[in-house]
Amino acid sequence: MPKHEFDFGMTCGGCSGAAKKVLGKIGVPEDQVEADLENKKLYVTSDKTVDELIAAVKKTGKEVTFVKTH
Repeated sequence: MPKHEFDFGMTCGGCSGAAKKVLGKIGVPEDQVEADLENKKLYVTSDKTVDELIAAVKKTGKEVTFVKTH
């Protein structure tokens, strides 16, 4: 399954929790979402399209930009 990397404008653990919550609503299990708060990166392992993932994460109100798929 592909692992997608995003720049995510999170400032605290609450932001990463919000991302996990909205991604969970589209069927991405919490254990497939990794937040790197220090580097403001979000890694999502999912078969969902990048557009679907971005649309979900944008619901947090934070800036999100696709970087690459690993």
